Amino acid sequence: MTRTKASTLVILAAFGAGAGFLAQVALASGGLQRYRPEYALALSLLFIAGITIALAVPIRRATRATVRTRIDPFHATRVVLFAKASSLAGALLTGAAAGLLAEVLVRSGGINTDSLLRTLAVLVGAVALLVAGLVGEWLCTVPPRDDDPDPAGSVGA
Repeated sequence: MTRTKASTLVILAAFGAGAGFLAQVALASGGLQRYRPEYALALSLLFIAGITIALAVPIRRATRATVRTRIDPFHATRVVLFAKASSLAGALLTGAAAGLLAEVLVRSGGINTDSLLRTLAVLVGAVALLVAGLVGEWLCTVPPRDDDPDPAGSVGA
């Protein structure tokens, strides 16, 4: 399995930013209430980021210790896939939160402080999820064995 590419994350963030901004503008032009993210979303994203790191740390400890312990390759693969999904979702949500933030900042009628703080909280949670996913992928990188032809190591087990 290959690591998540930066170009993929940038594309997802750009798509999310465009979608978030255009959705807010479309809601406002239709006379509907704009989306206002809740603080619970930000806390949930931070919680998922913590779970991602907590799942990846035992794999890192098992593969980097002086006395290596056997880890289940299926478990390691699930963890690295969870970390990869977290980084992709984090990039998309970071872009969406950035789009919402851009709409809040360019909105006519002044800046609503409550909406600004809520959007910033979600942006922080989404960035934390993105970073935790990338760190989780890095933690699940297994060092190459002596007989491994791939010197870069492989992700997973």
